[in-house]
Amino acid sequence: MDAQRIAVDAIVALTDCDRDAAAAFIRKFYLAGVRDPKRLTFKGLQALRG
Repeated sequence: MDAQRIAVDAIVALTDCDRDAAAAFIRKFYLAGVRDPKRLTFKGLQALRG
């Protein structure tokens, strides 16, 4: 779950959003099979933006 932790840390640092909300988005992508932290971060930022 290192990829998930890295992605959550990046999203929180970039957006100053709620850590729990970022973790929920990232967890959904991670469980869907996305394992790359850069991809998780990009998808997480898209989800939180829109």
